[in-house]
Amino acid sequence: MEPALFGEITWKLSAFAPKRKVQAALLAHDLIDDWDYELVIAGREEAENKPDDWVLEGWYPRKPGKAEKDALTGLFAGKPPKLTVEELPPQDWVTLSQHNVTPIRAGRFHVHTPDYPADPQAIDFVIPASQAFGTGQHRTTAGCLEMLDAIKASGMVARNIADIGTGTGLLGFAALALWPRARTTLTDIDAVCVPVVEENAALNAIPLGPRAGEAVMVVADGMDDPLIKVRGPYDLLIANILAGPLVELAPDFARVIAPGGSLLLAGLLAGEQEAAVRRAMHRAGFRMAARLQRGDWAILWLRRRRMR
Repeated sequence: MEPALFGEITWKLSAFAPKRKVQAALLAHDLIDDWDYELVIAGREEAENKPDDWVLEGWYPRKPGKAEKDALTGLFAGKPPKLTVEELPPQDWVTLSQHNVTPIRAGRFHVHTPDYPADPQAIDFVIPASQAFGTGQHRTTAGCLEMLDAIKASGMVARNIADIGTGTGLLGFAALALWPRARTTLTDIDAVCVPVVEENAALNAIPLGPRAGEAVMVVADGMDDPLIKVRGPYDLLIANILAGPLVELAPDFARVIAPGGSLLLAGLLAGEQEAAVRRAMHRAGFRMAARLQRGDWAILWLRRRRMR
């Protein structure tokens, strides 16, 4: 998951390497139990026309020292790539990188910033560039929108929805648009997402509250909040986060999703990360229903097995 920044001066570390080396570094990161999670990392293509040239990026709230640099370069097997370190200005990088981004269409959804007009023929959302992840530009978010549309088209009925790691609120809002009478719970570990979600709810006429047809926001680490548990069981749970946390949360998901209920997962690379997540979900009692791949990212729809 890409980081949320709080407007403070922040530092960025970048290591450029071939795609396979960056993906291997991300897998190595998932296996480290004592990682310093102030050092947030993500891998991506350098550019769409350079699919095999990737960069592993890290963000740190203070000037990184030897320990932080060694932690990032130590994810690479063999000789690590050269590391660059830069100080960022006191604006959040998400806002800067997404200024005037072009609209996206995913399924019947149309997502755009305020710089672009709405599409009255689509389920339209306006999401400003903000201090949170999930404006629809990343392939995982767009893929989740596509899969939500496919889940709805399958005839599945959702009366109780949760969006774990909601960021801007977009995926929870999209689910509520498809199932407008559902009770919807939005969660994120970052408190900065609360005003972001509230602003976006107002922009898109999403009612906030605890009742059917409304969305309520909770700040929580994973599933660790009494309100998340008491508002279950869920017919549909969305989690566009990271492969490591998805593996860890598999038993928690099984406890709060109703038998036959749906689980939509993203934030994992196709290949070893996907395989690890699928194994964990199978052990927790989920079966595959459908899969999308957008670029190097897998989007999975699973259903919890019904009790016999």
